[in-house]
Amino acid sequence: MHPLTALLLGIVQGISEFLPISSSAHLALLEHYFHVTGGGLSFDILLHVGTLAALIGYFYRDWLDMAHAFISPSRYNRPERRLLFFLIIAVIPGAIAGVLLEKRAETIFREPVRIAILMGSVGLLLILAEKLARHLRRLDQITLKDAFLIGLSQALAIMPGVSRSGITMTTGLFLGFNRRSAAHFSFLLATPIIAGAGLHHIPQWLKESASGELTLLPAVVGFLAAVVSSYLTIKYLLRFLQRHTFIPFAVYRLILAALILALAFFYPSA
Repeated sequence: MHPLTALLLGIVQGISEFLPISSSAHLALLEHYFHVTGGGLSFDILLHVGTLAALIGYFYRDWLDMAHAFISPSRYNRPERRLLFFLIIAVIPGAIAGVLLEKRAETIFREPVRIAILMGSVGLLLILAEKLARHLRRLDQITLKDAFLIGLSQALAIMPGVSRSGITMTTGLFLGFNRRSAAHFSFLLATPIIAGAGLHHIPQWLKESASGELTLLPAVVGFLAAVVSSYLTIKYLLRFLQRHTFIPFAVYRLILAALILALAFFYPSA
């Protein structure tokens, strides 16, 4: 793999993983229309480790607070204990779906028209969530029901075009959370999901790495690109949502979906 290809894939992964626009869809579209292919499973895992590093680096205080609440429970850190418990509950549906359905979903829904339909559908849901829901609840007001429903929605994200962050943030908005809180919980929830996916693929990664398919320079470039782009995306999205809505991302999804469908209609061989 050329280092510039690794740079491009790392940036696309980092940005689209945390914006509600679907990283898997963008990577699939790059491969389909521009023939930009990755370096196999080893490189994919490396990019996800980069996004995981960015998540932990940005939210390390949250995880330290939850770890302290778990190790030394007291009446002063009940909110942190509750949040940790609800994150565990929310992880379960997505983890089960990932283990059971990941390969089938990646195969069945990787075709551009299906991606476009899912991109557009979630875009419409995001607009409805913005227009119909009351965005008043804070993260410390989350309940067991909220955590389960957000986790259940995350199970749909195994299909390219849905977007893990997109569907969990949309569900958070429908449940009445303010935009920043919906994004905050989505990002915290991504940490164990991404870590678990990496652990699940370790045996296959070790086998592929032993063959020497991934060289050092593209690996380093892709990893650093994923870390930096992920961290900046998280930082500026949370800042953006303090004063703005998710509507621009929903509109982007609809425009991209329409473009893909137009290409499929007028240039079916593309």
